[in-house]
Amino acid sequence: MSEEATGFRPCAVIPTYDNPDTVRDVVVAVGEHLPVVLVDDGSGAAGREAVAAIGREGLAHVHHRAANGGKGAGVTTGFELAHELGYTHALQIDADGQHELGDIPRFVEAAAARPEALILGAPIYDESAPKGRLIGRQITQFWTNVETYGRVIDDPMCGFRVYPVAASIPVAQRCGKRMDFDIEIAVRLVWAGLPVVNLPTQVRYPEGGVSHFHMVRDNARISWMHSKLVLTSWGRLLARPFWA
Repeated sequence: MSEEATGFRPCAVIPTYDNPDTVRDVVVAVGEHLPVVLVDDGSGAAGREAVAAIGREGLAHVHHRAANGGKGAGVTTGFELAHELGYTHALQIDADGQHELGDIPRFVEAAAARPEALILGAPIYDESAPKGRLIGRQITQFWTNVETYGRVIDDPMCGFRVYPVAASIPVAQRCGKRMDFDIEIAVRLVWAGLPVVNLPTQVRYPEGGVSHFHMVRDNARISWMHSKLVLTSWGRLLARPFWA
């Protein structure tokens, strides 16, 4: 059956902040599979012009946020635009070239088969991955398992995933808006009852790539987020009837 007949209309949401050297190539490659909603999160002059040029070429539906609000703010804006444009599902992918774009059809097929589910990338790293980032992921994986009462999410930080848009917008609006966003929305969507499908995917850190992850500031923000989520998860357990 066609996507129109089944009510499944996917797009890609790409948040970008100062990625002038990679964003066009990513948009063009993603656009071979899905229509693209590109959200410029208050980039500087070079990044903003790169996004504007993409819009002028008609390669994506482009939106410029007035000021930088963080990755989560960009993704949330993308969800809202996707919903306004009539899309039911949004494949989130980063603009820095880390993700294996050849896996897009596999992720979209998984979302079509389970439209109620959250489809999460489970990254397979090569030797380019910084060791410190891998250790940080292991720590946040431990706390995510605590918050979801078991290993429901293979990797809460991978920014390659497919969301059901309508279910995700109200949850996204309550989440942190910077590097804590990917983790928090995944946990809260699990709490909201969405099933999770974890799909392995290759992730690389390209030479010369631009990362906006600040080791001290973002790790502190993520630690505070986990503190809140753990306390909330305990409260949820205590609120359950013993006979449930």
